[in-house]
Amino acid sequence: MYQEILAFALATSGWVLVSSTLPTDYWKVSSLDGTVITTATYWSNLWKTCVTDSTGVSNCKDFPSMLALDGYIQACRGLMIAAVCLGFFGTVFALVGMKCTKIGGSDKTKARIACFAGANFILSGLCSLSACSLYAHRITSEFFNPMFVAQKYELGAALFIGWAGSVLCVLGGGVLCFSVADCCKKSHTDYTYKGAASHSHISSYQRGKSISQRPPPDYSSSSRAPNFDKNVYV
Repeated sequence: MYQEILAFALATSGWVLVSSTLPTDYWKVSSLDGTVITTATYWSNLWKTCVTDSTGVSNCKDFPSMLALDGYIQACRGLMIAAVCLGFFGTVFALVGMKCTKIGGSDKTKARIACFAGANFILSGLCSLSACSLYAHRITSEFFNPMFVAQKYELGAALFIGWAGSVLCVLGGGVLCFSVADCCKKSHTDYTYKGAASHSHISSYQRGKSISQRPPPDYSSSSRAPNFDKNVYV
């Protein structure tokens, strides 16, 4: 039960970080490499692009069309939304399948639900990890491309938050699945031991009984043959 509580805490913390990554502003920030005087800072996320001047005033512009976006931004949106949804379902199923709760049915049913919750957490972490890695790959490929002459960006704080949340989700889901597997293995071992013990007890009882009991009477034809007296013919 303590392993399940630890796994639930790790996975839920990771899901909260992943959920907070989706609306966070700083997915990428303009690079200051090679600049002496900074008059404005450009940054953007999955939903808008903004510029902040030296006085701290920000002007943002939402992406006008979803279909006109770059493919990697659309992919990152879908993966992050899938990660948030999978983490939500994993949290609900984990609450139902944990041993410390009173709902979920029998122990076998609760174990299956908890294992399914762990799989949801693992998938949530993998989706978030894929989205952040894809976005970071695009930033680094443009930064190190000498032929790219537009504004270059660096990794923002949102990507590191997303990576941390992804790792926590994967760890929590894995610990939850392994804890359920260990519990099922222990219960199966106990059942086998008890069954073997009861079988040996029955066998010893039968052996003792066979030693102490008397041999069965002989009902052969020779023992049942009649003994006639000489007066039987009279």
